[in-house]
Amino acid sequence: MRTGRLLAAAASAALVAAVTACGSSPAATSAASTAITFNDGSCGGAWHLARPGWHTFEVTSEAQDGAEVDLIDPANGAVYDELQNIGPDTTAPMSLDVGSGKYAFLCEVEDFDPITGPTVTVSGHKAGQPAILPITYNDLYPLAKEYAQYTETGLQVLARETTTLAAVVGSGDLTAAKRDWLTAHLQYETLGAAYDAFGNYDTEIDGRADAVGVNSPQWTGFYRLEYGLWHGQSVRELTSVASTLNTNVHQLLAWWPGQQIPLLDIGLRTHEILENALEFQLTGHDDYGSGTTLATVLANIQGTRYLLSLLHPLLAPRYPQLPEVYSGLDLLQSLVQKERLPDGWWVSVSALPTLTHEEIDAACGQVLQELAPIASIAEPRNMAHEF
Repeated sequence: MRTGRLLAAAASAALVAAVTACGSSPAATSAASTAITFNDGSCGGAWHLARPGWHTFEVTSEAQDGAEVDLIDPANGAVYDELQNIGPDTTAPMSLDVGSGKYAFLCEVEDFDPITGPTVTVSGHKAGQPAILPITYNDLYPLAKEYAQYTETGLQVLARETTTLAAVVGSGDLTAAKRDWLTAHLQYETLGAAYDAFGNYDTEIDGRADAVGVNSPQWTGFYRLEYGLWHGQSVRELTSVASTLNTNVHQLLAWWPGQQIPLLDIGLRTHEILENALEFQLTGHDDYGSGTTLATVLANIQGTRYLLSLLHPLLAPRYPQLPEVYSGLDLLQSLVQKERLPDGWWVSVSALPTLTHEEIDAACGQVLQELAPIASIAEPRNMAHEF
């Protein structure tokens, strides 16, 4: 079961801080427990709160299948908090600061239409946790289409670059090949859709050696070519590797126009692109000899910024901490750019001074915290029912 704490976190800076610190809504000594049950045909039942403030609802599923439960504003469907993937015969807590106003539970059981429970009025004159108006499938469809076109355009550029790269490797000019390898690899790394959306092509084009080892003929792609270029392998061997890479890129380009970007991925990838950068690039894990993982981080930042530009009109009225996302990306980018050498190459992560490495890691970790709520905010929701 996954709780919707990140959605709630986006509602206020204070709650974001609490989520960052402990991963859940802050507890309060005055919290009251209210039992909420739902099944395939009903949601919430009769419940009431004597006063606003911090309350914990104990939500129990009596449904036959998995479900999602949201606490909403019944006037417009805006979400105060959510519980996702609640299994049958499961009880889960939902804790939040309930203000004065009208509330209802919305239950979405798998294979059943959504059910909105009774409207409950909480009296008093206290502001509570703000609700976030859901983003719908219709909101995201045009963004997914635009993202798919951005990716296709990027793949067209990539295909030209890998064609050049393969020719240069075949000519035996390995100094130029190293330069062209970096250009093409960074182009690929700007395409955040590579997470899952490219299927097996991502493994063939940008797969690591972890599963098969650096000497395996099954290992192909950019990292395989990097390993060979910086470990003195022969032109004959490298020509085959570069040719295979170029073939796979062109096959991906031909295959891509018939694919669709999953709507859930648009928000999810804003976080996952840099999460991968922190895990694999800033640790040096993906350095197979070139020492250019910091350049890859910059390409990943570019990919993240593009996704944010698509989502900005939807996020701006829903996520008060969005400016902190941009300032965090600016800081991370400036710290990484300082490590570019005068000849255009890069300081390797392993050669960074300890303090510098810690500053870059901290900046990346901070912006990841700010990005984290976006996945929940931008999750597409079924708004077919009326409010």
